[in-house]
Amino acid sequence: MKLHSSVDFPDPRDTMAEGVLAVGGKLDVGTLYAAYSKGIFPWPQAGFPMLWFSPEKRGILDFNDFHVPESLRRFRKKNPQIEITFNRDFHHVIEECSKQPRPGQDGTWILPLMKRAYLEFFKAGFCLSVEVRENNILIGGIYGVLVEGVFSGESMFYKKPNASKLALWALVEYLSNKGHDWIDVQMVTPVVGAMGGKYIDREDFLEMLEERHRQYELER
Repeated sequence: MKLHSSVDFPDPRDTMAEGVLAVGGKLDVGTLYAAYSKGIFPWPQAGFPMLWFSPEKRGILDFNDFHVPESLRRFRKKNPQIEITFNRDFHHVIEECSKQPRPGQDGTWILPLMKRAYLEFFKAGFCLSVEVRENNILIGGIYGVLVEGVFSGESMFYKKPNASKLALWALVEYLSNKGHDWIDVQMVTPVVGAMGGKYIDREDFLEMLEERHRQYELER
């Protein structure tokens, strides 16, 4: 499948203020693919055209650093009715992520145009969702992008305690079984930080990205 980008992205090191790399363009499949393959992600800001970012500090979760709290292990064992699935309800997960209250934020950056764009990206095979259900009711989840062997987490939500942590735990196990050893989390939230997430310099991130791309090509 030939993909075309609406933005000619520069080197991800050549950013402007606040990590902004490019302005404008469309949120179509080709543009999103081109962006994520270079470690760039969109982040809409009110009153501006679409902004594309490559921040100086990047959040990652190295699986060697991943930590599952003992309390979470006990919780999982005591709640066998909780079911975890993958890619069963991407639309529902992104919708719930857009509604999740976040400290220090008014509203959400997951606007209708973002939902439509990532749903199309999912249909094209470049996204992944994790769903956590209790008694067949969605109580937590994560969605993100999977491009050229690299998973980039976009957002998570929970409606009951521990649900997003269970989703992250399941995601790490799922990707680890497929040969991944780290994920891009963009920004380290308290949940991700408590389970091993950290910030690294952009140059280190881009080196990891390029190395993973090389591995991906060899595995294909």
